[in-house]
Amino acid sequence: MKLTLASLTALLLTSVTVALADSPKRFANTKTLRVFIFAGQSNMVGSDSKAEDIKRFPPFVGLDQPQENVMFSYNIGREDKLTSDGWVPLQPVNTVVGPELSFARKVSLEAKAPIAIIKCAAGGTTLGGDWNPDSPSGFKLYPIALKLVQSSLAELDRRKIAYRIEGFMWHQGENDMFDKNFKPNYAKNLANFIASWRRDLHVPKLRFYIGELCTKTVWGMDNRENMYAIRAGQKSVTKSDPLAVYIPTSHDAVEIGGGAGLHYHYGTLGQLEHGVNYADAYLSTIGKKLPSERPLKDWPYGKGSPVKLFVLAGHRNMEGERAFTQELSTLPGKESLVNANKNIAFKYSVGEEFKKSKGWIPLEPAGPYGTFGPELSFGALLQGKIKGNIAIAKYTDSGSQMNDWTPQGTDTPDRNRYRAFIDFIRSSIKELQSKGHSVELAGIFYHVGENDMSFGNYRSNASKWLHSMAEKSREDLALPKLKWFVSQQPPPDDKGLNKIDVTSDLDALATKDPDLIHIKAFSLEPYLEKLVLTTPGIVELGEMLAQSYVDSTTGRLVLSTNAPQLRTRAFKSKSKPDLSLNRKVYEVKK
Repeated sequence: MKLTLASLTALLLTSVTVALADSPKRFANTKTLRVFIFAGQSNMVGSDSKAEDIKRFPPFVGLDQPQENVMFSYNIGREDKLTSDGWVPLQPVNTVVGPELSFARKVSLEAKAPIAIIKCAAGGTTLGGDWNPDSPSGFKLYPIALKLVQSSLAELDRRKIAYRIEGFMWHQGENDMFDKNFKPNYAKNLANFIASWRRDLHVPKLRFYIGELCTKTVWGMDNRENMYAIRAGQKSVTKSDPLAVYIPTSHDAVEIGGGAGLHYHYGTLGQLEHGVNYADAYLSTIGKKLPSERPLKDWPYGKGSPVKLFVLAGHRNMEGERAFTQELSTLPGKESLVNANKNIAFKYSVGEEFKKSKGWIPLEPAGPYGTFGPELSFGALLQGKIKGNIAIAKYTDSGSQMNDWTPQGTDTPDRNRYRAFIDFIRSSIKELQSKGHSVELAGIFYHVGENDMSFGNYRSNASKWLHSMAEKSREDLALPKLKWFVSQQPPPDDKGLNKIDVTSDLDALATKDPDLIHIKAFSLEPYLEKLVLTTPGIVELGEMLAQSYVDSTTGRLVLSTNAPQLRTRAFKSKSKPDLSLNRKVYEVKK
């Protein structure tokens, strides 16, 4: 079973019945200690994360400090292991951030019951070898983990602490994909792994939460088919096992690496979001409802009036990976963006449909972790600049690359986005029409893939992929003059990549296609990290996109920032973007 926020309600009706069949009052008991096991390889360890960085991410502030009310027992690492030697308060280990930190805080607040975490993880290990229950090899993690769990539980018995084993969180598979024997047998090995734990812990109904291999990492680009094979194995097991759930994680943040910025690990922010994913999945199984959206109680448009529909689409920055609502209060004049705008109908699907609205809601922050995208400032600026009704529909998948959005798709079919994207647009139009409105699709506003700019083959093909998307969308939507407003941030400055002039390629495409407007967003708020914009940059990007539309309606397009109070300097790149283009005037052919 694949778990999305939209499917949690349905999950409650089935999974709770299964889990509680032997004890109807089990989850009502808030005194018994609930024990959770965390295990896997480097992205379970928390590799390349830093506890000192937690303070940079408002939703998770404070998790660098010990959680005195949460018991923690651990064995982490391979040759040089870090062990707790018994129970200690939950805290970062050796300044490393694992998903257990945010998981524990959220579950403790929602479940109102004491919890304990047992963690055994080591980077670069395999399910087929190290974690093999029957014949462990390498670092022999299965017997080590089993001994850790058994000894930790024995200590609870000695202290006369009543407990129950509540769930097993597993994130692993990247290393199995490189072994010709382990890769095709991952589903078989995972099923055996799950059965062995249930047998050895004498918990036949132990629930497992299987974390997705994140496609936003560099391996999601250069090992697409290998990762697909492991994901397919994981999905096979969770589909057949009613007590196992597949947890999407590709929408989570990924650490920014050296060179062009790509990385193998979630890093600090991604690990904290990773933990929230597990917490939400667990809480759903015990009947805890997730916060619901504020409905659009009063339809904002007059009966029979026309509506302009604006479609926003893209990847990491269109999703708003590192833009936090709490930070809007620090931006002069932007504080009101956090409030629901009831005059603009908004619908969205983010993170490969991980989170999506139930119909139309007021325009408001809607990211999965207190985050938001350019849509807030986009809508606010449009509202003040053009007449008539405005509706916004946003479709993003930050774990995808541009080739996933092409009509032809790729050899990893579970990542193909084009058909779902077009269906999303069609349904948005039909829903507005069903309310009696005539609908004008004002344009598709697409921010080019950030990861694509950091990988040679992807950068080389970006213009070709974009052209195929735009052309096919016009055909499928029966709108031959549909405008695409394509924004591009400065491509990463990397010696090996700079020889690929992707900016010129996109310029050439826009020259040939009179209905594709190339917006060089080269003067956005400076990046704290390569590839990804933070809160001021996301606000500014939304305003730039909106202004590009406003200017295009007059027959002239001015590529300007329109948010000087947010900008402190231009981003410099050896690929030599001409920053004067921020004031260059283009004729928009009609």
